[in-house]
Amino acid sequence: MNKVVITPQAGAPRQLGKPPVTWRRRLDVGSRIVAGLVMGYVVAALAAAVLARLLPMSKVEATTTGMLASFAVYAGAAIWAFGDPKAWRVWAGLLAASALMAGALWLSIALGGQA
Repeated sequence: MNKVVITPQAGAPRQLGKPPVTWRRRLDVGSRIVAGLVMGYVVAALAAAVLARLLPMSKVEATTTGMLASFAVYAGAAIWAFGDPKAWRVWAGLLAASALMAGALWLSIALGGQA
């Protein structure tokens, strides 16, 4: 008498709602982690520097305000990195923000803003 053996893979129903983990999904998550950590830090550091140079306060107050604001910028960038459905939009937005702030910082140094 022959016995029929059903393996767990062949007989188990597929779980609905869970997409299979592919290399593309892993690359997407890794890209978002790098964008949130690295580019978030770059944007936050540039925001702190720009605010410290351009705020119309004393040097100490402007630096403190810029540093405190940079924590909110960094948190916002990290949240946005995982909140946006498209990773390329996160990278484009963070690169554009860092380019604008780097330009503003360079311009304030070149024109002799508050030092």
